[in-house]
Amino acid sequence: MKIDFKKATDELLATFSHSELASALGVSVPTVRQARLEIAAKAHRSPPEGWEGKIRHLAEVRAERLQRLAKGLQQAKKTKSELG
Repeated sequence: MKIDFKKATDELLATFSHSELASALGVSVPTVRQARLEIAAKAHRSPPEGWEGKIRHLAEVRAERLQRLAKGLQQAKKTKSELG
């Protein structure tokens, strides 16, 4: 499997946007932003119920994608060294 530099670095640097996080949590983007504020901030809101499990799932999905990237790069290196 050939992986080029751009695809590899795009995957490595990919993050979840506020919009994707809000969708996964079933809340609005402003709710996510307010929940991320310092507790002392006037606009702070409590995070949505069940956020821990949903964030864990997102982290697991991200970890799997990075693991696939690492394995693909390892396989590409192995194939390249076998070819000479």
